Amino acid sequence: MARLIVKRKSTRIDMTAMSDVTVLLLTFFMLTSTFVQKEPVQVTTPGSVSEIKIPETNILQILVDPEGKVFLRLDKQGDMVSSLESMGKDYGITFTPQELNKFKLLQTFGVPISKMKGFLALSTTEQDKVLKDMGIPCDSTDNQFKAWVRSARASNADLRIAIKADQNTPYSVIKNVMNSLQDLRENRYNLITSLKAVPANQK
Repeated sequence: MARLIVKRKSTRIDMTAMSDVTVLLLTFFMLTSTFVQKEPVQVTTPGSVSEIKIPETNILQILVDPEGKVFLRLDKQGDMVSSLESMGKDYGITFTPQELNKFKLLQTFGVPISKMKGFLALSTTEQDKVLKDMGIPCDSTDNQFKAWVRSARASNADLRIAIKADQNTPYSVIKNVMNSLQDLRENRYNLITSLKAVPANQK
């Protein structure tokens, strides 16, 4: 009696479908994700239980580091150019089209206006190195911070102001920033915090 020959089945697995799903997922995450904005200094925000989110557009963000240095960020390049031109007129400085173009590409800025031309002449790597040691003057003798906020507001009346300060920033510095905003009648602004977990017995 002849033996029954069993055909061997191929152990090869078709991965085409898996590859298609992987590519689709990768494309989805690339299109829906947002890049983390580069900041000149590391800031650890204080904790809060508030879940209110600030808008994603028309934002003037004020960044205050633990040492009290102040930096600014505008999310629209048009507002960046208009603000710098306005500051140039106030302080008697004329910026070239090349300098305006370099300025509008900055993610965060924070140098005294007298040093802005020299700062814009640096390469991107050099700018990152020197920016963290500068900051916008916010004292009573030369409050350039107030002038920047005024110029930004004139450029975009719909701006929302958000303050992002380190939890170890001295209170006197934050008070000075808030007083400057109050002098400009900017009494509404958001404070950026990190979400703090609430104990179960307090919910």
